[in-house]
Amino acid sequence: MSRPGLFVVLEGPEGSGKSTLAGPLADRMRACGVDPVVVREPGGTRAGEIARQAVLDPDHPVGPVAELFLYLAARAELVATVIGPALSAGRVVLSDRFTMSTEAYQMVGRGLPAEVVLPANRAASGGLKPDLTLILDLTPEVGRARQVASGKRLDRLDAESLDFHRRVLEYYRSIRGDGVRHLDGTLPPDRLLQGAWEAVLAADPERFGATAG
Repeated sequence: MSRPGLFVVLEGPEGSGKSTLAGPLADRMRACGVDPVVVREPGGTRAGEIARQAVLDPDHPVGPVAELFLYLAARAELVATVIGPALSAGRVVLSDRFTMSTEAYQMVGRGLPAEVVLPANRAASGGLKPDLTLILDLTPEVGRARQVASGKRLDRLDAESLDFHRRVLEYYRSIRGDGVRHLDGTLPPDRLLQGAWEAVLAADPERFGATAG
C-alpha cells in the first residue's frame, strides 16, 4: 500500500515571512529525497492566477463577498487539479496559505458571517484539511515595515488598515489544536527555518527522519 500524502500549510499575516520560508523549507525536504509540490493561494492554476490578479489589484477593488468567492474559486480549482491528485499519489504538498486564511481575512478581517464563510470554505476545499499548519506570528507594524524596506508594491490586502491586520493577527493567535504550530516570525530566517523543519519532522518522522540532519 502506498504511503499517504502529507499536506503542510504556511499561514500568517502580511509580511510574516511565509514566502521567504517556503523555498528553504522545500529545499530541506529535497535534501531528504522528498520532492514537494509547492503551491500558493490564490494561484497555481490558470483560474487561480486570474483570481489572484483580480483580488489583489489595488487599482480595482472588489466587495467583500466577491472577494470571498474569488478566493474560493481559486482554491476549488487548485484542490481539484493540483493538491488533491498530488496527495492521492503520496506526494508532499507545501502550500503558502489555505482555508485558515479565508477565516482570518474574510470572516474576521472583513466581518463576513461564519455561517457563510465556513460552509463555503469546506465546499471549495472538498473538506481537505492540512496535516500540519505552521502559523508565523508577526505584528502588522513589523510586517508593514518589512514590506516597505523591501520595496514591495503593496497589494490591496497589504494596504488595508492596521486595525484590519490586527484583527487578522488575533485570529491567527487564537488557533490551537492538533497539527497547528505557532512560530515566532521575528526570528532570523535560519532559526525560523529550523523551527519549521522540526515541526515537519515531528509530523512525519518516517518520511523525513531517517535521512534528515
